[in-house]
Amino acid sequence: MSGVLDAVETNPVVIVCGAGGVGKTTVSAAIGIGLARRGANVCVLTVDPARRLAGALGIDSSNDVPVEVPGPWPGRVHAAQLHAATTFDALITRHATSDTQAAAIRRNPLYRSLASALGGTQEYMAMERLYELHHSGDFDVVVVDTPPTRSALELLDAPERLLRFLSHRAVRGLLAPTRLSLRAVSAATTALLRGVAAVVGGELVDDAVEFFRAFSGMQEGFAERAADVQDLLVAESTGFVLVTTPTTDAVEEAAWFTEHLSSRGVRPTAAVVNRCHPSFTNADIAAIPTVTRRASVLLEVLRTGEHAAREDARVVALIAERFGRSNVSAVPMSAAPARDVGGLGTIADALAR
Repeated sequence: MSGVLDAVETNPVVIVCGAGGVGKTTVSAAIGIGLARRGANVCVLTVDPARRLAGALGIDSSNDVPVEVPGPWPGRVHAAQLHAATTFDALITRHATSDTQAAAIRRNPLYRSLASALGGTQEYMAMERLYELHHSGDFDVVVVDTPPTRSALELLDAPERLLRFLSHRAVRGLLAPTRLSLRAVSAATTALLRGVAAVVGGELVDDAVEFFRAFSGMQEGFAERAADVQDLLVAESTGFVLVTTPTTDAVEEAAWFTEHLSSRGVRPTAAVVNRCHPSFTNADIAAIPTVTRRASVLLEVLRTGEHAAREDARVVALIAERFGRSNVSAVPMSAAPARDVGGLGTIADALAR
């Protein structure tokens, strides 16, 4: 097997996926440091780093501006935390026909609800921020620590869902300038809005109509950008890395990930099996004689640890089969989580193997 760093070294975009709690953020940061050691200029975009990790990376949670992480490497590492609402605001500003239109949208009561609660918003904004950083020309590689989602594939589907939403007949009708006034809509639409108002309240319906009025004329720009983001995600140069742990479900998760990603025309690049038990010997522990009671206790501890390590190695080998027997790295379990650049460097060492 070759290491994950070898697999993604030439990818300008690396998307790190996996279930919640498997260490995606830590692995993403370690990939960034590992590539910087090889001379690359990297930006790691993370969703919600643990407090100590955010401190180690120097991330300022008040904005999404990349901050350089100092370290002994020939390349450079920058880190930024995703702010979906900030990215949404920037999209509105970019596609608005005027400052007046952008201001009207941002002050609409419905807008903030959409920005924070609309299904798929965080996933799409993560991909939008990735697109911005990739095309800024400031970085050789952008590593994305994906949001915790029901499915890693929601990231791939987010731009397409936005395109479907904007092309829906009802939405296109609401966005048509001649139909945006409640006094000017058709009798059928008026009846529909009255029915909705009876359930959710007239004020919310008024806010929705005002929002769509303010949004008028921007849908084409949003649709074009969503298509561009989709193209970037499915490009051959974009790498997808699965992070998992050596559990009983890990092999099934790897199989599911590779099959569903492949069904969308994307080849998974590599996998990281995190928190593997380390092995300390290749000897047959059962054949080692015990001299004292204390030695017997220590041998039993070693026997238990070696059994766990060999079981983890078996899982890693099965996952490697799903990835063509290559590009899989096993990261050993540590006594404490990575809290600084040194700890992340140790994980980067494992990703190079």
